[in-house]
Amino acid sequence: MVNTDQLPLLLKQIKALHPAAEISVTSGTSESLVQQILGGELDLAFVSLPVEARGIQTERLSQDELVAIACPRHKLAKQRVVSAYELAGEKLILGERGGNTRRLIDNFFAQAGVSLTIAMELSRLAAIKRMVEADMGVGIVPLQSAREEISAGKLVAWWIEGAQINWELGLARLVGGYESPISQAFLKLCRNHFAKSSQSLPRRAKQKRRKKTR
Repeated sequence: MVNTDQLPLLLKQIKALHPAAEISVTSGTSESLVQQILGGELDLAFVSLPVEARGIQTERLSQDELVAIACPRHKLAKQRVVSAYELAGEKLILGERGGNTRRLIDNFFAQAGVSLTIAMELSRLAAIKRMVEADMGVGIVPLQSAREEISAGKLVAWWIEGAQINWELGLARLVGGYESPISQAFLKLCRNHFAKSSQSLPRRAKQKRRKKTR
């Protein structure tokens, strides 16, 4: 489950550099995308890290923290922090199994010793956010992926008490595989784009969180 909000801009830039290029896009869990790279079906894939697959090399593009998101009409909307036990009582809308993001979430709640009520399992972050906006449940997503909706008042975000679930976005490709000029250009664009991405929102939020929870 990887946020694709940046993809249209990156694709527009690569098409400007290579107007004649034929580019196809597919989606899936990190695990399935890695298998498609190994099978020669994909050249590159955005994945959540880590990826432990022989023959695959990855490069980290950005790091974020997973937070819970809810509709502003939720009864706990004014809270800044929620516990694992509070979330266990919610109808959760999560990414589908098989991805690293879902694994991080499942591991955290397993260690907390709580069972979850999962209302929906969706493959796209955009779909999770739309369902949460409609007050169909509570989601858990990378903070940066929901910053526009949070700023617009469409969603509220909660830090999860006792958790600092780090999430990393990477780009995966075949070890020693042929890299076309288009692939090389796309990789360079990704590096530049994510290097310029502001991380100010997570930093400010984490500082406030630390002050509050001491």
